[in-house]
Amino acid sequence: MIDDAKVRDVFEEALATQESAFEKFFLAKFLQLSITYTDEVCHVALPVAPHLYNPQGSLHGGVMALAMDVSMGHLIHHVMGAGGSTIEMKIQYMRPAMAGEVRLEGRFIKQGRNLSFLESRAFDGAGKLVGMATSTWKMPANG
Repeated sequence: MIDDAKVRDVFEEALATQESAFEKFFLAKFLQLSITYTDEVCHVALPVAPHLYNPQGSLHGGVMALAMDVSMGHLIHHVMGAGGSTIEMKIQYMRPAMAGEVRLEGRFIKQGRNLSFLESRAFDGAGKLVGMATSTWKMPANG
């Protein structure tokens, strides 16, 4: 069941604190993403909440896709100092994420000057793989 007041609070907080910047843009704030980096991995924590569910009662695949894209795009920004552009992304969903937190890890598969290939893996609270994405990115011109 969706708690209307809680969702309004999350929305209002996102609206009040968002900036046009990496880690601070509206959707990252609304989804309450926590973003950290280790070596050349971008770690994203996504709280699974009822207002993000699909009609079957699990995290909507589009929300997970957005978080996967963030984990890869933010890694490029972290490593290169500028953002890249998603050219294509393929997603495979392994199992539903029902509650708790989904942890995502974005990493380079092959880093190039103009194009790079990245992956993002999503894990549930038990450490089980719930989804995986692979993607091609246009690298920043000034990187």
